Amino acid sequence: MSALVETIFPTRLGSGFRWLVGSSWVTNLGDGILIAAGPLLVASQTRSPVLVSAAMIALQAPWLFFGLFAGAMADRLDRRRVIMAANAARAVVLAGLCVVVATGHVNIAIVLGAMLALGTAEVFVDATAGTLTPMLVEKRDLGIANSRLMAGMITGNQLVGPAVGAVLFTVGMVWPFAVTVVCIAVGVVLVSRIGTPPGPVRADVDTHVRQDIADGVRWLMGNPPVRTLAVIIVVFNVTWAAPWSVLVLWALERVGIDEAGFGLLITASALGGLLATFAYGRLEKRVPLATLMRAVLLAEVLFHLAMALTTSPWAAYPLLFFFGAYAFVWGTLSQSVRQRAVPSELQGRVGSVYMICVMGGMLVGSLLGGLIADVWGLTAPWWFAFVGSGVTLALVWRSLAQIAHNDEVVAARAAEPATESGPESAPESAAPGSAAPGA
Repeated sequence: MSALVETIFPTRLGSGFRWLVGSSWVTNLGDGILIAAGPLLVASQTRSPVLVSAAMIALQAPWLFFGLFAGAMADRLDRRRVIMAANAARAVVLAGLCVVVATGHVNIAIVLGAMLALGTAEVFVDATAGTLTPMLVEKRDLGIANSRLMAGMITGNQLVGPAVGAVLFTVGMVWPFAVTVVCIAVGVVLVSRIGTPPGPVRADVDTHVRQDIADGVRWLMGNPPVRTLAVIIVVFNVTWAAPWSVLVLWALERVGIDEAGFGLLITASALGGLLATFAYGRLEKRVPLATLMRAVLLAEVLFHLAMALTTSPWAAYPLLFFFGAYAFVWGTLSQSVRQRAVPSELQGRVGSVYMICVMGGMLVGSLLGGLIADVWGLTAPWWFAFVGSGVTLALVWRSLAQIAHNDEVVAARAAEPATESGPESAPESAAPGSAAPGA
């Protein structure tokens, strides 16, 4: 057992990271329960497509309104306490929802209000959680650390949680929400055990929040590799979300998969991601980062092409498994590359910009996917995704080498003036070097 634990959570990652993983895994299980129970609760109160979609918007829209502010708070306050407070707020909202459901006073207005409150608190949790990992592990271990965190997300959010949530809802409408409260409460306790330095990351926090946000955006715009990575994430989320928004119709009408089979498609994707969890460490060690980034993005382009061409369920299932595997690798890799390049005091703000890129890209892609499918048919969004992602990859192909090793390049440039100028001029060159993006 100890050997297994050492393989999954190497000792070098530290006890603080193990507490973080434990908290992430158990709260992701709660989130997975809500993925099934939330829509079921909404459907129990209304059959209006507008109100059902409003519930999903209520969970996602807060990122567009509070994302930058949440990122600034992550860089101003004690990050561990921010996560604890935001998760505690989520638990309180869910506990109130449990009371309303149990007493029979629930209605769609209350449900939508609860979803909006949960979505807002989730913004602060997500904006801050990604900043803790670089504080707890060495840069060289960020890849393996992020892969372990994403393994919990895949297992809890996609495999176990939704099934548990659906079963609990059939037992009693209140039970999935009560169990989620317990999961979140346990997560808060586990985060409290992390031994990060108390207080904010920055020594000086007397600036206005607007100035903090502007500084974060300015840093990102002034760092070409990090900026290019943000553009890639926007475009590839647009091209991914376009066909994904009509995936259920593509599966039912184009491929001939029934409702149960559609659920298995999602499961196949999650299983592919879970398998990649155990392979990521070896991939990162054996394959150059730039080569790995190019291979994964090329896999995305080819995946869109294959989905546009296939009409067979027997091809759809392995394709979704393939998608889950490479998408997991890309998510872990892109996050690790960004975390290595961004200074600790800017992790919250830059990370929040990236999340807004993700959410904004998904929103635009979903809108485009529906329009394209309505005019040109269900395979058209896949062709759109293939062309759009392919052109983008061709344009950024050479830049991926700089993106993959941005932290190393910046560190080397910062050291060059001191090496060439000698000891006497070192103090003069230290200031520009220390201020360089990503140093």
